[in-house]
Amino acid sequence: MEIIGNIIKGAINLKDALTPSVNPVEAQQKVLKSLLETAKNTQFGEHYNFQNILESENITETFSKTIPYYDYNEINKKWWSKLHDGEENVTWPGTPNYFALSSGTTGKTSKKIPVTDAMLSAIKQAGIDQVTALSNFDLPAEFFTKEAMMLGSSTDLAEKDDHLEGEISGITASNIPSWFKGFYKPGEDIAKIDDWDKRVETIAKRAKQWDIGALSGIPSWMELMLKEVIDYHNLENIHDIWPNLQVYTSGGVAFGPYKKSFNALLGKPVTVIDTYLASEGFLAFQARPETTAMQLVTNGGIYFEFVPFKPEYINQDGSLKDNAPSITLKDVELEQDYVLIISTVSGAWRYLIGDTIEFTDIEKAEIKITGRTKFFLNTVGSQLSVNKLDDAIRYLEEEFNTTIPEYTLCAKRFDDGFYHSWYLGSENLNEDNTKIVEALDGYLKTANKNYKVARSKALEGVKVSVVKPEVFADWSGANKKKGGQVKMERVMGEDKFKEWEAFAN
Repeated sequence: MEIIGNIIKGAINLKDALTPSVNPVEAQQKVLKSLLETAKNTQFGEHYNFQNILESENITETFSKTIPYYDYNEINKKWWSKLHDGEENVTWPGTPNYFALSSGTTGKTSKKIPVTDAMLSAIKQAGIDQVTALSNFDLPAEFFTKEAMMLGSSTDLAEKDDHLEGEISGITASNIPSWFKGFYKPGEDIAKIDDWDKRVETIAKRAKQWDIGALSGIPSWMELMLKEVIDYHNLENIHDIWPNLQVYTSGGVAFGPYKKSFNALLGKPVTVIDTYLASEGFLAFQARPETTAMQLVTNGGIYFEFVPFKPEYINQDGSLKDNAPSITLKDVELEQDYVLIISTVSGAWRYLIGDTIEFTDIEKAEIKITGRTKFFLNTVGSQLSVNKLDDAIRYLEEEFNTTIPEYTLCAKRFDDGFYHSWYLGSENLNEDNTKIVEALDGYLKTANKNYKVARSKALEGVKVSVVKPEVFADWSGANKKKGGQVKMERVMGEDKFKEWEAFAN
């Protein structure tokens, strides 16, 4: 098997050496032109006169001035809903064979996001590019002969009219290349089990049959699966059963909040590689070990724009104001949060995906996810983004020598004023509540000047409740669905938070 591993590793290294380097700015210009050319005769393309945009002196500028921002609700109401009525050539030529169902972090109602064959090809190519980038990591040849566990949503897609529906991880897993099926675990039979608890229980029962070298999936659900395997076989850690596990490919959310609790399930360190696969496409992946940042996929089926993440450009519901300025890749700056806008080969146009990002390396087009537009906590001027909240959780973990893989909070009005009311998910945070409150409040004052100013005015302080991490998973199961792409809300509105408190208590 080592000979085979050396052959595979050599092929990957050779492909990487022969692949020309990509100029991200030039690649993005080509992508935009290709998108416009392909979709110019669609209903959307004719409505916004794509041909005129293509003939203009500055395509990128004319494009941004001609087409408004769309969030899911707007583009679905005005355009994608036509697809469900049987119309063709709406925002992309033909009709999509798949729709990705995504409740994301918002609620029970699933979004239905078109996934075209062109998008599936773009996702596959980005996956190949990510595998090629493994040549940059110091992985032994034997790693390339081991099996890969992909923990996503069910691949048993629902047939509806002339298309199939399911979460994006289920759609992509049902379309994996034939050459990869021998490495893919848990295998097609288990991957089709729709009930997440039953699927994980089946994985635990069969775990000894596999030689897992890599894991892939959202951290919160991956942790619960690993715990199930460890408990079922009465193990000390996951390496007792999968000794050759060397790589974990995280995705969908930032890995940082889960790092400490995830590492507690391991017997030895693994290489963590971040990816950014959303229902709307494969946006970025970590391409080198010197950084945890991810490289935007600039030569695929996605064109990126960036809106500075500032309160004056953001509506209360997280949507963008009409006058919010967008810039292209050539004009971005470091140390600035941006709202990410995408146009894709699935027929999304100037689409607000809901995430905020920050560039860590402009030349390499490398980013990190900093939060969600809807999770920007600014009720009383505190201006806290999710990355700042994550940093506060990391501080508490170190301060109290604990793990806090989950949390949520709300700016809530009490009898004596506004407080940030936090719920922390932890198995072993047993400190006096007053100490936790003082530590959290003190850190936020030090780390964020806007929070410190808010604390001197309308914000009275923080309140903290500690619950078991399983409560967060149960909440997701009760309100959405366990597993797959489902993510926990980090910041809630007061109405949703009332439901959460009743559930948690």
